[in-house]
Amino acid sequence: MGKPAKKYSQAARLHDVIRILEARYGASVDELAEECQVNRRTIYRDLRAIAEAGYPLVRDETESGPLYRFVTGFKNVPPIIFSLEELLTLYFCREQLGFLQGTPFQDDLDAIFGRIRSSLPPRSVAHLERIASAAAPRFQGVRNYQDKKALLTDLRRALLYQYRCRICYAPARRAAQTYEFDPYLLIFYQNSLYLGGYAHNRKSLRLFLVDRVQRVEVLNERFEVPEDFRAEDLTGQAFGLIDDAPLDLDLRFGPEVAHFIRERRWHPQQVLDEESDGGVRLRFTAAGRAEILAWVYSFIPHVEILGPADLRAEFEQGLRQALEKTNSSL
Repeated sequence: MGKPAKKYSQAARLHDVIRILEARYGASVDELAEECQVNRRTIYRDLRAIAEAGYPLVRDETESGPLYRFVTGFKNVPPIIFSLEELLTLYFCREQLGFLQGTPFQDDLDAIFGRIRSSLPPRSVAHLERIASAAAPRFQGVRNYQDKKALLTDLRRALLYQYRCRICYAPARRAAQTYEFDPYLLIFYQNSLYLGGYAHNRKSLRLFLVDRVQRVEVLNERFEVPEDFRAEDLTGQAFGLIDDAPLDLDLRFGPEVAHFIRERRWHPQQVLDEESDGGVRLRFTAAGRAEILAWVYSFIPHVEILGPADLRAEFEQGLRQALEKTNSSL
């Protein structure tokens, strides 16, 4: 005979799904479809709506198939309440995240602030938006990740639930390769996203520029991030992201840019000395020859490389090549 079909609204059905998930350690899509007397497609739509509403819904892979449940003890977690000052800080930070445009993370931000707005009086929302708009960041050369949105959505799921991936990656001017990869984290550096983790093919940690990831296949295999892993393990002594032979840098900056050098910390172990003419001398050890040179070139003509000698020679050669190209085009 079966159960009589239930005739009720989506809101009532969502209430039933939430009640079932709260009462059990986990439930399959088939179980929820049978309980609610709807098809699997409807249950998938309901689960998506529940997750989008902010419920901590997780999916566990089991031998009999995926089970959906809520994070254990989530009902005992008190609601998060922000002060007006904290909300202002959140809105200010949101304005600095323009580099996420076109990614699923931007969609998440929009959803988060949508919930914040819905819980505040309209006048408070308008006030916060006005103040936040006073911060106007400028982004140059920002990558639009719209064409990578589906790929980043898969990577986000793999990062969140620690799923191993199969990644097709095409380095610059080289053929694409496929990697079995455990994604540990995302790094944002110089207006680009990088994926860091463990590459099983190479048996080592690797950084992949997301722009050059062609395909991602999320596998039904979990991994564990080593307890002693740190983000610095991916970059070593690199000045930026490239970790090659470390250099003992000795740089002199003229008085025209010395204030800028003083105002920032360029390396955790840097030594900064004042010069009699108002300039400064900066010393530290770091890797990443190409990135260091690009940074030093940005201070021309108010910079001098005192050491190491081979880096100074490469710096001067680059200047000569630039002058030759400029003169040849005149």
